[in-house]
Amino acid sequence: MRNRFDEQLALLNQELIKMGSLCEEVISLASSALSEGNSELAARVAPLDREIDEKERSIEAICLRLFLQQQPVARDLRQISAALKMITDMERIGDQAEDIAEIITFLNGRTRTEHMKIREMAKATMKMVTDSVDAYVKQDIKLAQTVVASDDTVDNYFDQIKESLISLIAENPTDGGYALDLLMIAKYFERIGDHATNIAEWVMFSITGKKKGVTKDLSD
Repeated sequence: MRNRFDEQLALLNQELIKMGSLCEEVISLASSALSEGNSELAARVAPLDREIDEKERSIEAICLRLFLQQQPVARDLRQISAALKMITDMERIGDQAEDIAEIITFLNGRTRTEHMKIREMAKATMKMVTDSVDAYVKQDIKLAQTVVASDDTVDNYFDQIKESLISLIAENPTDGGYALDLLMIAKYFERIGDHATNIAEWVMFSITGKKKGVTKDLSD
């Protein structure tokens, strides 16, 4: 029975990696679409977001089977519970990438230097997502802590972009709408960083049994 349970846990890890890869792909597509002013690239985000939604449902089913197959020990329970929380954040990452892509279609191919800064921000958030999922699979608390620390880098990018766009509005008030669109895109990337941080914190919970805002101790 335990062997079957371990096989399902391995399947859960594989599916989480696939879902994480889809999240990386939508972030990368949205970033490339922005920097190239390419609405065709942006249009490819929505179908991938639907794949992410499907993957969330598939992983939920695996987790339910794991709960039902046998009474999980504390560490198993933490790992499965963390996975259920993680996929909620990953699904929201897909939604926010789709929101970014939708805004890009209104920019009419226009590009500015701020786009490259936003793309750097996107790369940082994509690495956070990748590392948070890797930390779960490897049960690597140090990697999870690195992800949490990296959120400051993403926040700093957002602050720099915001200041640049404020200056743009001051210099060219007619560009106000355009600047606000870029600011919303940067804000969505900042939120993606927050979701990656949440994932990393759930990884730490799966290892230690403790998380901010979680009062019940599920340690062994």
